[in-house]
Amino acid sequence: MQAMLSTLPAVRRCAVAGVLSLALFGGGLPAAAASRPQPDLSRFYRQRVAWAACKGPDVPPDLQCAKVTVPLDYSHPRTGTLDLALARYRATGASRGSVLLNFGGPGGAGISELATDGKQFMDLTNGYDVVSFDPRGVGRSSPVSCGDAASPVTGRGADINHPIALLLALRQAAEQCARHSGPVLPHIGTVNVARDLDIIRQALGDKKLNYLGFSYGTRLGAVYAAQFPHKVGRLALDGVDTLTEPLSEQGIAGAQGQQTALDDFLDWCTTDTGCPFGQDRRAAGDQVVRLVHSLDENPVPTGFGGSFSGQDLVGALGQALYSQEFWPLLERALASLVENGDTRGVLNFAPGGSAPSRDRGRNDGGPVNTDEVPADNPRAALLAIDCADDPDRPSATRLIQDLKELRTAYEEASPVFGRYRLTQLLMCYGRPKGTTFIRKRVKDVHSAKMLLVGTRGDPATPYRWTVETAERLGRSAVVLDNKGEGHTGYSSSRCVHRKIDDFLLYGSLPPSGSSCPAEGSARIDTSGKGGGGASG
Repeated sequence: MQAMLSTLPAVRRCAVAGVLSLALFGGGLPAAAASRPQPDLSRFYRQRVAWAACKGPDVPPDLQCAKVTVPLDYSHPRTGTLDLALARYRATGASRGSVLLNFGGPGGAGISELATDGKQFMDLTNGYDVVSFDPRGVGRSSPVSCGDAASPVTGRGADINHPIALLLALRQAAEQCARHSGPVLPHIGTVNVARDLDIIRQALGDKKLNYLGFSYGTRLGAVYAAQFPHKVGRLALDGVDTLTEPLSEQGIAGAQGQQTALDDFLDWCTTDTGCPFGQDRRAAGDQVVRLVHSLDENPVPTGFGGSFSGQDLVGALGQALYSQEFWPLLERALASLVENGDTRGVLNFAPGGSAPSRDRGRNDGGPVNTDEVPADNPRAALLAIDCADDPDRPSATRLIQDLKELRTAYEEASPVFGRYRLTQLLMCYGRPKGTTFIRKRVKDVHSAKMLLVGTRGDPATPYRWTVETAERLGRSAVVLDNKGEGHTGYSSSRCVHRKIDDFLLYGSLPPSGSSCPAEGSARIDTSGKGGGGASG
């Protein structure tokens, strides 16, 4: 599931892993592995976090940074380590511990999001240190990269007319990502990040994990609860991801949701004389399709020495449509593109940023500086984590047989987003099979109650995923039905915001199945402090 990965300060990217646990120096061991000898992780669980002022330009002065060391490979913890970058806003009064935030993606960097949009979480500092982190392979924590070379995603999309050449290009792209990403790539994925979460919990001095996850962050929270059910404190999951659907079905659901969001945008745009597609609603939809095809055939140059294709436009549209708040910005950006060939506005929405990546070599496991994070890291991390979490790897023969049928299904789901989503699906070809753990083991979780929030008009995580995931998790899941629009509810619904805060701060849970009304597209302003969007 692709979620928002922001380049605008308030745009977020936005789906999570587990195993039952036994205590070991406050940590946990997977229940299935408890009968055989386990690696000694005690040195990692004995850490304590040392906070200091964050460095860098435009960093809020009250934001503190630190690091926590985790094993590169949990099966062989002596073979190497990684340092995970953390950031926090301290509790304003007496602290009961920490609440950890994950903003989604996968591939969303927690530190930059907390620095940019942290004010919307300031109410939580009434009881907690508000902490976020860059997961392994993301942001400052050994970031993965695929380098500067063009990939099937950034070009014209999947060329199913030449399937053998396409599969060769996909395998070469996978090899290039492995070369540029270094030793972390084989150990990326939600199951390992959930184990990292438990080490972070212990290093922060918390007996149980209090957690707020958006979109992909809900997958991470669910996996943690399955791995460490007795370490679950108060977990709130907003924009609930699927735990069972294969990437192929997730892609179709995502294309359908994004097409609906585009249709809603065009309904609004064509009532405005400034709409670059005119005021004829039916014609406007056709014009968007033609614009994508035209840019695929003749990409336009960017200010960074590269080119901007139709599939680049589709990726930017997908990010911009996560919230109605961005519609006026999107309208102006599209007008500049259509009327003047100016790509700067739409590039602000593009996944992974618009500047080319820098080849930083292979990371040694320590945190990198902010300016050393490759520009393609959000996109590369999203791909790596989704592939690591998904066990489906059809053979080349099977893919070639199914390619035309897949393309038909995806383009029926969306004439604009279908091809882009299909290409993302195919990008797992050439990579090792992912884990079966999430599909098979993240269910019937016997933990403290968790709050699951689903939004009816969510274009990225359909409401039915909230219902299905709640049924899968069992009695521990409490569902809040948000009747509104947009991806996640915390930053767009005062009702959702209040109920999540009440649960995290006071343990007050709404009755399962209760709802929040639609509240339009207004953003949440927490006590006059402002705030940013909820994540992908």
